[in-house]
Amino acid sequence: MDELIKQLGHEPNGYFWEGVARFLVRTEVNTLEGRFSYDPEAGMFCAYGNDRTALQELGALMSVVARDGDRMRKLVTSAKATGFEFDD
Repeated sequence: MDELIKQLGHEPNGYFWEGVARFLVRTEVNTLEGRFSYDPEAGMFCAYGNDRTALQELGALMSVVARDGDRMRKLVTSAKATGFEFDD
């Protein structure tokens, strides 16, 4: 997946994955908004909080994107079309 992310013009780092998470929450499951926090670093992505259900839901969404190249392409294309900026 790292090579695909690079082909899409991004760095596959924790900040990119935070952007993926934020975009998913904003566009697909806004009910998760504010139920956890983000703490990315260059080499890793982390979401944390006390709402285990919300974290599991985010994890399931992120897992689909992380395994499916077509889904990743669509997400990055949609983000670009809406002016969303990945902080990578």
